[in-house]
Amino acid sequence: MAANTKIEWTDNTVNFWTGCHKVSDGCKFCYMYRDKHKYGQDPTTVKRTSDATFKQALKWEKGKKIFTCSWSDFFVADADLWREDAWDIIRQTPQHSWQILTKRPERILQCLPDDWGDGWDNVWLGVSVESQKYMHRIEELASIPAKTRFISAEPLLGELDFSKYADTLKLFHWCIIGGESGNDNGIWKYRPCELEWVERIIKDLKDTDVAIFVKQMGTSLSKKMGLKDRHGGDIVEWPVNIQVREFPNEKSLVNIQSTLNS
Repeated sequence: MAANTKIEWTDNTVNFWTGCHKVSDGCKFCYMYRDKHKYGQDPTTVKRTSDATFKQALKWEKGKKIFTCSWSDFFVADADLWREDAWDIIRQTPQHSWQILTKRPERILQCLPDDWGDGWDNVWLGVSVESQKYMHRIEELASIPAKTRFISAEPLLGELDFSKYADTLKLFHWCIIGGESGNDNGIWKYRPCELEWVERIIKDLKDTDVAIFVKQMGTSLSKKMGLKDRHGGDIVEWPVNIQVREFPNEKSLVNIQSTLNS
């Protein structure tokens, strides 16, 4: 729950609440569940965090990329009572980029603030797409007003085929890729990820305006490739063709939705 984080694609985390409910395959070995169990807490109980944690971003004058609700889902129904307070913090901190990643895109529209309009400049909305089965999430997100949209293909559990989604991808700005990390023993394990799956996404997106950020190979690929980093997160150990860590740039942050509707 701490503000500091080792997650490569963000600067800090802010948890307005913690706890969640598993909704898809990517949730099976959820790190939040693992850590909550370690602390003797119930991961399915959604609780608002302390005021100090809830409001900490108000104290950060320098702009940061903030992974929002890393120990929950920003759009989980259990947090409906507190979400307007969270939006108020986000509204007061235009210097930050709030990275909101969800597996519940069907709930986004009903949970947006009244002054959302075409989206806020400081909010990036993202969906998890762990396999082709969940590709419908990018179509759902594409229909929602937003200034910045992104995809998290982590944990990558199967090959993704973007060939039928060319028009949809025009509304996206970023894609994170990562294999699943976990342990060899106990209940918090990991599933395979293939190098070809990572290469396929990079190939499919290289001629689009979608920035690509390869986070890690995951534990399975790390073993298979003989990497020193247990979870395959050291970019210098990877083949050169997948050493890609881009962020959305100013050009890709234009309101594409408005351009397409004009």
